Amino acid sequence: MLSDRILGIDASGIRKVFDLAATMKDPINLSIGQPHFDTPEPVKEAAIAAIRAGFNRYTVTQGIPELHAAIRAMLRDQKQFEPEATLITSAVSGGLVLAFLATVNPGDEVIIPDPYFVMYKHLVTLCSGKAVFLDTYPDFRLRREALEPLITPRTKMIVLNSPCNPTGVVYTADELRMVADLVRGRNVLVVSDETYDAFVYCGDYPSMATVHPPTLLLGGFSKTYAMTGWRLGYAAGPKALISEMTKLQQYTFVCAPSFAQQAGIVALECDVSGRIAEYRRKRDLVYDGLRDAGYEVEKPEGSFYIFPRVPWGTDMEFAEEAIRNNVLLIPGSVFSERHTHFRIAYPVPDETLRRGIEVLRRLARR
Repeated sequence: MLSDRILGIDASGIRKVFDLAATMKDPINLSIGQPHFDTPEPVKEAAIAAIRAGFNRYTVTQGIPELHAAIRAMLRDQKQFEPEATLITSAVSGGLVLAFLATVNPGDEVIIPDPYFVMYKHLVTLCSGKAVFLDTYPDFRLRREALEPLITPRTKMIVLNSPCNPTGVVYTADELRMVADLVRGRNVLVVSDETYDAFVYCGDYPSMATVHPPTLLLGGFSKTYAMTGWRLGYAAGPKALISEMTKLQQYTFVCAPSFAQQAGIVALECDVSGRIAEYRRKRDLVYDGLRDAGYEVEKPEGSFYIFPRVPWGTDMEFAEEAIRNNVLLIPGSVFSERHTHFRIAYPVPDETLRRGIEVLRRLARR
């Protein structure tokens, strides 16, 4: 009764941890990848006003013109990127689904840096493609000598995620130029998932779209403005591809939530720099606490995750022991072909973070 494609997709390991969390009493939850602050008040008020004004029906599939204009202005000002076309999507996840379905044929190869966001490899499976993993260990950087041999005549797409979930790495302009150089003259689409572009702690943030304008850039409102439940994002890139993604959206998501589109215009005007500074401090707190306890760990440059190496055992064995000590975290193999690391999400109150660090310090001494 079930399709081969769905049988080839495992349930997300993150969902399994979320289900476990629901059964625990007051866990120290370092597993949830969403901001711990609330949506800005002006955004909430804009949504309420839109609902009360009757803005509750379908919009045009591609999204309302006012939001398109605001996103284009933001991309021009912040990334010096003027895309051929834009599309309002049902969050970045919706944009990823549309992009993969519009481009990947059975047998096509999609290069994914490892570690990776959990959705990527399963979307390749959904499209009957082949995921080709680019090993970025131990420091999670992109290297020409590792990437170049993976590009074949069957390569259709390279997926980049910067700042990265789960590692927190931010790719440098030199790394991005290297990728652009390797795909130039080939029929290879670069998809740049820039969900966490506001959460950067290392100075300038280079966008792949700035370096390589044929990029399909995917961005959203979920993380920056604490709007994870609003399902609002955008795609920006080549006109021919955006047109096909828009056609697919008509037959799948139909359109992004109408009231959220109105609120998104207001969100783009909100200053979240104070929150970013807060998360930089949390980054330092967890990094220093783990490093001082002897963990092998790269300092995150962005996002709100850190990806330490397990001090003993496999990632699953370590995660199970952490859970027995009331700490919820995600085994690294959820995001990787390796079983050597684990992910901590640090958008939590400081007290929760300190309690979790103390347990992890104890576990490292086992």
